[in-house]
Amino acid sequence: MPLAPMDRDSGVVWAAATVPARSTLIRFRWKYRDAGKSYAGRAAVRIAPPDSLRIDYAGPFNWGAGAAFVVGDTTVWADPEKNFRSLVPAVRMLWAGLGIVRPPAVGAAVFGIVSSPGVDSARIWRFVQGEDTLDYRLARGGARVLEAEWRRQGKVVARSRAELDVRAMPASARIDFPEGPARFEFTVGSVDTTVVFDSATWHRRR
Repeated sequence: MPLAPMDRDSGVVWAAATVPARSTLIRFRWKYRDAGKSYAGRAAVRIAPPDSLRIDYAGPFNWGAGAAFVVGDTTVWADPEKNFRSLVPAVRMLWAGLGIVRPPAVGAAVFGIVSSPGVDSARIWRFVQGEDTLDYRLARGGARVLEAEWRRQGKVVARSRAELDVRAMPASARIDFPEGPARFEFTVGSVDTTVVFDSATWHRRR
């Protein structure tokens, strides 16, 4: 459907509304598969508003354990880097899978529309940033769902779909990478919004 040009600030405000109001710890079970392999395990994500995230993950018996620290769209460190890049090739989609929208970049062209106003309304946004186009659709019907698609030069890089609970926290999500093809999906076991993180949280594991 056609999207109307919007002021960038309105896109920034909408994105900010998807960020948890306080530090949050999310624990989940994950699965990853592509044409050549399939893995599964557990992970914990620590989110410090407005833009910091640490993920710790491991397979069965702690096999393939790793961690990464992300600020905004940038991976500050990943240990081991190869494992994290393989598991999560697109940081923006990880944020979207957690129900969080990254704001449009400075200079981005912003478009949007509200479809079907009312209880079952959906909000659609498009952020065009250089070669990248990011589309978001937040549905507020019987199930609250955040969908995202990232295209580079018109080619789909990744798609995500996150089902959110009544608190707008993620309940489950999947992220697809068509070129692989590959899929990363997870089911949330618990969400803790009373945690306090110390400075060591953002340091490497070793």
